[in-house]
Amino acid sequence: MGTPLRKLSGDPECKNGTCPTLWGTNDGKDYVVQGYVITDPARLAQLDLPEGETAVMVPAAALEEFFRAPR
Repeated sequence: MGTPLRKLSGDPECKNGTCPTLWGTNDGKDYVVQGYVITDPARLAQLDLPEGETAVMVPAAALEEFFRAPR
């Protein structure tokens, strides 16, 4: 099992608790972004993702909450 994750911020508009979220590892070395899988072929072509990578979309508010939070 990898390093445990801790919730850093989420979408403030979330009503069901399983919305886009920014997670961090307890050791502070990595972040995990939970979001909506991008399936639009045109968008994916712009990203030119290598095998083994994927992209997700998150509401700006989820990341803005993280950057506004005191540390």
